[in-house]
Amino acid sequence: MITILTDFGYQDAYVAVMKGVIASIAPDVKLCDLTHCIPPQNILAARFNLMLAYPYFPSGTVHLAVVDPGVGSARRGVAIQVASGFLVGPDNGLFSGVLEREVAISAVALTNPVYWRTDKTSCTFHGRDIFAPVAAHLASGVSMDALGDRLNPHTLVQPQLPPVTQLRSNPVAYAGSLQYIDSFGNLISNIPGDRVPGTAWRVVVEGAGAPLYVQGQKTYSDVSASELVALVGSHGWVEIACNSGSAAQRLQATMGLAIVLEAL
Repeated sequence: MITILTDFGYQDAYVAVMKGVIASIAPDVKLCDLTHCIPPQNILAARFNLMLAYPYFPSGTVHLAVVDPGVGSARRGVAIQVASGFLVGPDNGLFSGVLEREVAISAVALTNPVYWRTDKTSCTFHGRDIFAPVAAHLASGVSMDALGDRLNPHTLVQPQLPPVTQLRSNPVAYAGSLQYIDSFGNLISNIPGDRVPGTAWRVVVEGAGAPLYVQGQKTYSDVSASELVALVGSHGWVEIACNSGSAAQRLQATMGLAIVLEAL
């Protein structure tokens, strides 16, 4: 199986072109669209959605991800093998979420044009000319080493997302940031749900004005309609939501916004 994630949307034929390239190489491979509605050039959103989805696919799945604001530049194209399968796309940080959970067994730069669609590649559509054909060849059994030069996985690009840190002033307090805003307007932090204390807790949203305090609960409906609530979402991270509304609109929040989880 090959999954496909892009920021191409559905108005244009770009996704279909990539599927056509894959079908011409590996016609029997199953394809699954993860999403093509990543905000344009938003690497952090791509990182989160790929990290969210990949564990639910069969072993050996090839995950093809193309959110590539640096297309045509000196940024590398890569293929990465992990225990559950393979990752193919630009080396710009969008695979870092998966690699926080799985060790890279091997990684290669996609330098062998034998496995590209053409050696005269477009400077604006490596998804068609490099990444889609490489994914198809991987799914057909081509080895990682055949695709190009070996890389040290530690040299893969990491996104600029502040790590979660424990605050020394409070034994149950963690500083983190928003790593994603979903279509419901839920603000998903990078603080794991297992950091939530068994007692009462809250999330503090840092901003230009006074800090905003959001009480921790178990479900959206534990607060009245239009009220803010903090909880652990199905994805396993602490999030801020608005019951029957959008927390993103209420708070005018953007990814990277600092937050603190603390016990009461």
